[in-house]
Formats: sequence, structure tokens, C-alpha cells
Amino acid sequence: MGADHTRPAPSAPPQVRRVLVATVVPLFVATLIAALVLWPDRTPQADDGGDVPRYHGTVTRVVTEPCLPTEPGPEGTPAGPEGPCGTVTVRVEQGPDSGQQVEVPIPDGPGAPRVQVDDEVVLVELIDPADPESSSYNIAEHQRGKPLLWLVVLFAAAIVAFGRWRGLAALGGLAASFAILITFVVPGISAGQPPLLVAVVGAALIMFIVLYLTHGISAQTSVAVLGTLGSLVLTGLLGAAATAATHLTGFGDENATTLSMFQTDVDLHGLLLAGIVIGSLGVLDDVTVTQAATVTELAHANPNLTRRQLYRAGTRVGRAHIASVVNTIVLAYAGASLPLLLLLVADSRPAGQVLTSEFLAQEIVRSVVATLGLVAAVPLTTGLAAVVTAAGRRAAAGAGAGAPPADGSGSARPPAPRHDALEALSAPRAANQSPDAPARWPDRERNTDPAW
Repeated sequence: MGADHTRPAPSAPPQVRRVLVATVVPLFVATLIAALVLWPDRTPQADDGGDVPRYHGTVTRVVTEPCLPTEPGPEGTPAGPEGPCGTVTVRVEQGPDSGQQVEVPIPDGPGAPRVQVDDEVVLVELIDPADPESSSYNIAEHQRGKPLLWLVVLFAAAIVAFGRWRGLAALGGLAASFAILITFVVPGISAGQPPLLVAVVGAALIMFIVLYLTHGISAQTSVAVLGTLGSLVLTGLLGAAATAATHLTGFGDENATTLSMFQTDVDLHGLLLAGIVIGSLGVLDDVTVTQAATVTELAHANPNLTRRQLYRAGTRVGRAHIASVVNTIVLAYAGASLPLLLLLVADSRPAGQVLTSEFLAQEIVRSVVATLGLVAAVPLTTGLAAVVTAAGRRAAAGAGAGAPPADGSGSARPPAPRHDALEALSAPRAANQSPDAPARWPDRERNTDPAW
């Protein structure tokens, strides 16, 4: 989460650090207290009464055969199986039949795995209800543990190789994010806690840990934290208002409907809001860190910029960032809902009815609310960064007002105006310049490319 957009930020004056500490620390403590209050005291036990045993195996032989004809079905249905037909020999690697070779039918039907020799598969043991001592095996799917492990190793190696220590810190923040989601957010919602409140507290906890771990403890990071926290709260409020105005129930997703069959006490409307908040966090912290870093770099490049000028310049950068991030959010939701978009194309209803149906209105609300939260994050974070930077500059100027000058002359030497320096650099050398002058300007006709 988040991106490193800047070099290490300069340390803020003590007065500014005290103000930020007095603001951030109480918010962090309040987040911890809320997490402890909402922490689930029990872990919901999954109902495994209908779960079938699953074991690992390796395919040793595949024999295909012509499909045998069957009795014709009702009018309009195929007369027999379309295939493939045959048997697969699998060496069982787990369970009571470990080490034995078993024969199973070739998987068929929509989404059935296509197996070859040496494929590692997952077997399910089917027990005959009439004879519990009799059982058979079927291939459920491929084993994906090793490919996924190698992908994770490649991902971590690339992040560390490019980001070095910062990349290692980013991996630590990613691990902390998953830990909070798995140990607090998901169990809390499953235990019947308010999903929106759990999502906001969990997202705030992730934000505190990830931002400070990835970007370090500094005034710049604290500004990004405050901007992200304010935007998260605003996103939650906007989501609640938008879902209430559009009368969304949370049943527009097939997965949510299936979940309601297994856990009747889960608030699907709140689950929809929780998904909006959690989904917005990853982009929010990137925008807020960028804006805080932009204002810091602008103030470093031109110390004469006022607070208003810093805010306006930082906002211009934020507009360009938001223009690209909005497209990122919409495309991310579209990619995750691509089957839904294909279903819309095949729908014969009028476009107005399709667009206002719950399953599509839900995706529209997700995109709009997340975008509004991002848009609000830019002026909020930029304004905080401009105030903190200007205050730090005034504090530093006040602290250095009584310090003796570096040359020991007893009076501070005023800096040369920037436009005078540029004029001197661009002016031609005078014909009567003394050869002993300390500043020797190069000949205008001389080619300096080789030197560069």
C-alpha cells in the first residue's frame, strides 16, 4: 500500500512536532480502544457437516474412451454425454489410501479441470450413503499451492530488489494489513459487529501501521495519516448516504446472497459499506502521501512560497493525480465485475432498467463514493501540509533569528535575489574582464557538450 514519492523528509521544528504528536497520538489511542472493544471474543465455527474429505494426488495415467450413448433426454436436450470420457489413474498421497493407485473418471462439465500425466490434483472422497464402507474418488481441481508460493516469492524478491529497505518495509506493511483483515475485520463482521464501524476502525489501524512503517515517523507522514483518516470517515458517511438514497440492500452480489444462507445474522448492507471503505484505503493513502510529499518538496525548492501559494501549487499536482486515479478505480471495479458486464450485454431489458437494477447500481455507488473520497483527500491533505510546512518554516526562521552569521561578520548577509543570479549566469562576459577575476565565465562560442 502506498508509494514512495520522495526522499526522506526534513525534520520539522519541535513546535510543529509537538502539535502533530498531540493530534495523532490521541487518534491512534482511540483507534486501539475501539479495536479492543470491537474485537470478536469468539471465532465463528464453520459448519463442516457436509464437507467431503479432500486429499492430494498425482496423475500417473490418462485413458480416453468414446462416450457411450445414453437414452435420449427431453426434447431439446442432448442425447448423451459430450465428453471427454475415460479414466484417470491417480496416486493418492494423503489419507487412508496413501501410496495406492486409484482410478477415477475424467472430469467433465463446465469448469472441469483438464488433467495430464504428472499433474498434481485434489481428490474428493465420496462415501455411498447406502454402504458407508464403500467409497470412491473424484478429481475436484488442481493443486495450486506451489505455483502460488513461487509467485509470492517472485513478488517479494522484486519488491525488495527495487525498493531495498523501503521495499522490505512495504512487505511488512502488507503483511500487517492482511493480519488485521484476517484477525479483526473478517471475524468481527462474522461475529455480528456493525460492518461499517469495524471497517473504519480496521482501515484506520491498517493506515497507522502501514504508513509509519513504510514512510517513517515524520511530520510529512503524520500529515498523510491525518488526511487519510479524514477521507476514510468522509467516505464512510458518503457511502451510508448513497446506499440509503439508492435503497441498496447488499443482495446485489451473488456471493453476498450465498453468505446470507450460511450466516443469517450478517448485515449485508453494512457489508457493502465496509467493502467500499476497505477498497478505498489502498488508493487513499497513495494520494495523501503524494500530496504531503509534493508540498514538502515545493517548500524545499522555493522557500519563498507562501502558504496560499503552496496550497495552490500542490492542488494543481493533485488534480493531475486524481484524473488518473479515477480511471484506475473505475477500471479496477470493471475488471472485477467483467462477468457482470457481459451479463448486461446479454440482458434484453431496456438500458434504463439495467442501469438502475441493484447489481449494477451497487457497482456505480462503489465507484462514485470512492472517487468522491479521493477528491476530498486532495484539498484536505494539501491544506494540512501547507499549514504544517509554513508553521515549521516560521518556527525555524524564529529560532535562527538570533544566531550569529556563519562568516562571523556580526550581521546576516542577505541572500542574493534569484533573478539577479540568473541574469548574471546568462549575461555575456565583458570584454575588459580582468583575467584574475575569480568568476571565469565560459566562452559563448565554445561547445561544452564534451565536458558534460
